Amino acid sequence: MPAAAPRRSFTVLWASQASSNLADGLLQAAAPLLVATLTRDPLLVAGMTVVQFLPWLVATLPAGALADRMDRRRILAAGNCLRAAGFALLAVALANGWRHVALLYAAVFLAGCAETMVDNAALTIPPRLLPREQLERANGRLFATQSVINTFIGPPAGAALFALAASAAFYTGAAAFTLAGLAALLLPALRPTGEEHERRRSTPTTITQDIRSGWAHFWRHNLLRRVAFISAAINFFGAATGGLLVLLITGPYQLPMAHYGLFIAVPAAGAIAGSLLAEHVVPRIGGGPITWLAALAPAASYAILGLGHHTPLALASLFCAAIATSLNQIVVSTLRQAAVPDELLGRVTAAYRLVVLGVVPFGALAGGLLGRSLGIRAPFIAAALGLVLAALLLASRVTTQALRDAETTRHPSTEVQLRTQVAAAVTPGARAQGHAGEG
Repeated sequence: MPAAAPRRSFTVLWASQASSNLADGLLQAAAPLLVATLTRDPLLVAGMTVVQFLPWLVATLPAGALADRMDRRRILAAGNCLRAAGFALLAVALANGWRHVALLYAAVFLAGCAETMVDNAALTIPPRLLPREQLERANGRLFATQSVINTFIGPPAGAALFALAASAAFYTGAAAFTLAGLAALLLPALRPTGEEHERRRSTPTTITQDIRSGWAHFWRHNLLRRVAFISAAINFFGAATGGLLVLLITGPYQLPMAHYGLFIAVPAAGAIAGSLLAEHVVPRIGGGPITWLAALAPAASYAILGLGHHTPLALASLFCAAIATSLNQIVVSTLRQAAVPDELLGRVTAAYRLVVLGVVPFGALAGGLLGRSLGIRAPFIAAALGLVLAALLLASRVTTQALRDAETTRHPSTEVQLRTQVAAAVTPGARAQGHAGEG
C-alpha cells in the first residue's frame, strides 16, 4: 500500500468520527430538552442518565467480540446507520405529534447499543492504518475533534435546532449519523487478522467463549488492568462531583448561574489542549508521569473546589486537570493499540470500557448521597482524597519503562495460554468453570 494510502484512510476515519460526534453533540442538547418538555417527574428525568449508560453495562462486551469477528469498517457503517434509523423514527414520531418519554428512552437506548459497537470498533482501527510512532498524534486528533464538536459545536446547534422544532434536531442528528456510516464504507477492508482468527475458521467458537477469552486477556494483563482501574477512579469521582458542580458554584461560591458555562468551557478547552499536545508531551516526559498527573491533578482540583472560594484558581485547576486526564486517555489508548494483538483488540477494548464507564452511574449516586448527608463540599473533598489514594495504590507501578515493555512483549496468554484456553472452552467442564473469579 502506498505511503499516502494509510493517511487517506485515517482522514476518512477522522471524518466519519467527526460526523458521528456532531450527531452526538446535537442529541446531547436535544434529548434533555425533549424529556424536560415531556415530563417534570424528577425520576423520569433522571432515568435518561440510566438509559444512556445502561448499554455500556449490557452491550459493550458483545460489541467487543463482534469487533474481533467482523469487518470493522462494516461495524462502523452499520452502527451509525442504526443510530440514524432510530433517531429518524423518533423525529417522524415527534413531527406527527406522537410524544411520549418511552419513545425517547427507546431511541436513546438503541443509539447507545449501537454506540458501543461503533466506539469499540473505531478504537481498534488506527493501529491497522498507521505505524506505532504516529498513534499518539492520530489519537490526539481524534480526541481533540471529539472534544471540540461535543462541547462547542454540537450542543449549541442542537439547542438552536430544538428551538425551531423538536423534530429538526433529531432529523439533523440522523443525517449526521448517516454521513458517518457512508464515510466508513470508504475505509479499506478491516477484517480480523492473526492466529486466533485463523483458528476460529477451522474451530468455530461462540460469542460467549470469545468474550471470556478477551476478558481473561484483559484481566491477566497487569498493566492494562491497573491503568483501567486508575481511569475508573477518575471517572467515578468525576461523576460523583460533576452533577453537583452547579450547586457548588451557585451556593458556597456565590456565583451567578451565568458563570456556570465557564466551568464547562474551561475544562473542555483543557481537554482539547491536552489532545493536541499529546504527540509532543508524551514522548518527552513519558507515560508513567502522565499516569500520576492524571490522578493527582484532578485531586488537586477537587481539593481547591471543595475547600476554597477563589474562582480563577478553581478554573485554572480544572483546566490543568483536563489536560492531564486527556493526555492519560491518549497514553492508555495507544497502550491498548500497541500492546494487544489485533485479533483480541476489540474484546480487550470492550472489557476496558466496561470497567471505566460502568462506574459512572455508581459514582453519580455516591456523590449525590454524600452531598445530601454531609453538604455540597463533601463529595469534592472525598474525591480529592480518593484520587490521591488511587495514585498511591495504582499509579506507582505504571512506569514509562513498563509501558514501553508492554508494547514490545505480548502477554503470555496471547500465544500458548490463549490457544489452550479457547480449545478447552468447547468442553462442558471448562465452559462451566469460566473466568468468573478473575472478573
